[in-house]
Amino acid sequence: MQSTRKLWRWLAIMFLASFAVLGWLGHEIYLAAPPIPKQVVTTDGRVIFTGEQIQRGQEAWLQAGGQQLGTVWGHGSYVAPDWSADWLHREALAYRELMAQSHYGQPYEKLGAAAKGSADALMKSTLRGNTYDAATGTLTIDADRAQVIEQVAGHYMSLFGTDPALDALREQYAMMPGSLTDKQDLTALPAFFFWSSWAAATDRPGETHLSYTSNWPHEPLIDNVPTAANGMWSIASFIGLIAAIAGMVWFHAANHEEGDPVAPKSDPLFNLTPTPSMRATMKYFYVVIALMALQVIMGVITAHYSVEGTSFFGIPLGAVLPFVASRTIHTQLAVLWIATAWLATGLYIGPALSGKEPKYQKLGVNALLVALVVVVVGSLVCGWLGTMQKLGFDYGFWIGNQGLEYTSMGRVWQILLFIGLMFWLLLMGRALWPALMRPSESRGLIAMVFIAATCIGLFYASSLAWGQHTHYSMIEYWRWWLVHLWVEGFFEVFATAVIALIFSRLGLIRASTANAAIVLETIVFLFGGILGTLHHLYFTGTPTSVIAVGAMFSALEVVPLAMIGFEGYRNYQRSKAAPWVANYKWIILCFIAVGFWNTVGAGLLGFAINPPISLYYVQGLNLTPAHGHAALFGVYGMLGIGLMLFCLRGLAPRANWSDSLLKSMFWLLNIGLAMMVFISLVPSGIYQAWTSVEYGLWYARSPEVVHSAFMQWMVWLRVPGDVVFALGIVSLAAFAWKLLGRRKEPAPATVIAAQASQSEA
Repeated sequence: MQSTRKLWRWLAIMFLASFAVLGWLGHEIYLAAPPIPKQVVTTDGRVIFTGEQIQRGQEAWLQAGGQQLGTVWGHGSYVAPDWSADWLHREALAYRELMAQSHYGQPYEKLGAAAKGSADALMKSTLRGNTYDAATGTLTIDADRAQVIEQVAGHYMSLFGTDPALDALREQYAMMPGSLTDKQDLTALPAFFFWSSWAAATDRPGETHLSYTSNWPHEPLIDNVPTAANGMWSIASFIGLIAAIAGMVWFHAANHEEGDPVAPKSDPLFNLTPTPSMRATMKYFYVVIALMALQVIMGVITAHYSVEGTSFFGIPLGAVLPFVASRTIHTQLAVLWIATAWLATGLYIGPALSGKEPKYQKLGVNALLVALVVVVVGSLVCGWLGTMQKLGFDYGFWIGNQGLEYTSMGRVWQILLFIGLMFWLLLMGRALWPALMRPSESRGLIAMVFIAATCIGLFYASSLAWGQHTHYSMIEYWRWWLVHLWVEGFFEVFATAVIALIFSRLGLIRASTANAAIVLETIVFLFGGILGTLHHLYFTGTPTSVIAVGAMFSALEVVPLAMIGFEGYRNYQRSKAAPWVANYKWIILCFIAVGFWNTVGAGLLGFAINPPISLYYVQGLNLTPAHGHAALFGVYGMLGIGLMLFCLRGLAPRANWSDSLLKSMFWLLNIGLAMMVFISLVPSGIYQAWTSVEYGLWYARSPEVVHSAFMQWMVWLRVPGDVVFALGIVSLAAFAWKLLGRRKEPAPATVIAAQASQSEA
């Protein structure tokens, strides 16, 4: 107990210190973010862009699709270009050509080596030179560059407009004509793209060859190459990773864990009688399966758009469900169905752990489900309407689609979801309170579940931290608080604690051992995970200190994942501890699959892209969704399914339980996911990475690569994996349908005394 108290103290210290550093670096990002000029003017005083236009252009892009329609600074979707890299390359080529014509009277390609070198030098010095005056807020450019900017701006105005000459290019980008219809929006959009490109190319004040985005993207034309800090901190992160893994191996070798107890002769939970509120959670799991099926359908449509652009096997589906809408729904549902499964698990285990049913708990559980469905359906429908009808900035931000990946729902829906999470936390707390107050060996595990639930509820508030006019660098800072810390951080702690509780309740592990182990695992995981958030922010207009801290701590995120295979093996052994444990076979195997995908998807594929030198070249390429699919579904999705099955085991008639359907579900989902990732996404990501290193990011994201024969084959090779995966969802749905058959009369609304007394043990 004394050792466990010390671990809790260390957890508190680490937690507070990590967030103090993360907050301090957020302030540094705010100070060092690329300035938005009040105006961009020529040397003779002609205004090209205003600060208001740059801000409006950011809003216009977000309403046109935002991070579902290409990327800015590498964050978003992968069919359309990265607009920062695309503008930078187009401007560099156009300025070089103008220098060749104005100085030598010939096209650049016809010049000799010396003349080409002169034109190149003029272009580089112009694009890299920082002529921003902080005192007046004015960015001054020469007349030649102004001519080039107007030329490039015309391309984007035509592309996001209705110019029929660019229909073929829109098809390749999976864009519909008229992405923006307001003339002022079309004029402002290039201002934002120019500004994001300017920040990526121009040197920071007082620096040489160090842009606001640390020389991202790779663009050989202007010598945008990795900085020395990028390479050095990557090397340091590798050394730190090896040292940390060695330290963990030594720790495990020096501190032998106490062996598992002898398994009970019978299932300790066999006679658990669910309370009314526990039975009410069953509806949640059918909502989960419905959302999961819809997400898979949207994923298939979204992936196919990378081949046909706006059609689905010849059907002009893009007219009613464009790429930006289908991808928004696909990514948003990924978070929502997983979160719903885990929220329902929390509501289920509360009364089971405490042995008491709070008054009106069932009413609260049912009301929360209705509210959750309203938020999910409302946000998706309103987001789709906003995408189709282009209802303006205010509608998009407050009700429709904010245009931000994974956090796209309008602000009203985010507020309602936050209120719902607070209500969920209240329901969890009142159900768990008797167990938290009662001394028992498992109280530490229960406390960890409640603390993680509290963080899940409270940290969703980070989605409310940015506003309509927030600087893009700060939007990314706060967005990754939500995506990384909320989804990848506290949900992981919550699920790990719940799994430990499940095993301890089944008598397969000692509660006393699990208490200390879960706190230690949380320390190790969050020590790297909290500050590891910064690896998403290397190139979003942040200071170089973000690269240093992010590189070191994101490497430490891999440390616990490197050892997680041993835990998976122990769980497999536990599945054979007694004959009755076979009833939980597929639940335990889901937890084992979580360990596999944690090591492979989050660990191997995650670390393949996280070091600064790697991410410099592959940010915004298909290695990112390879990691994302393997980690998000493989880890959090399989966790959600495993927890759902555990709850359904206690809720549904045992006679309706079908191990054969679960067997099909388990293997089809995992094999389908592996096929999707390793046959399609990883090879296409490696190919794109090679082109990025060789020619620059602009080329890796260009139609010449994205729609090359090899990449098209990679898209088609997703089909077998998608089909296998979809059959796994069908098996899960069939299993859930079978549970509804031959329903018996509900048992008395109590939790049996024997189970409650076991919680004291």
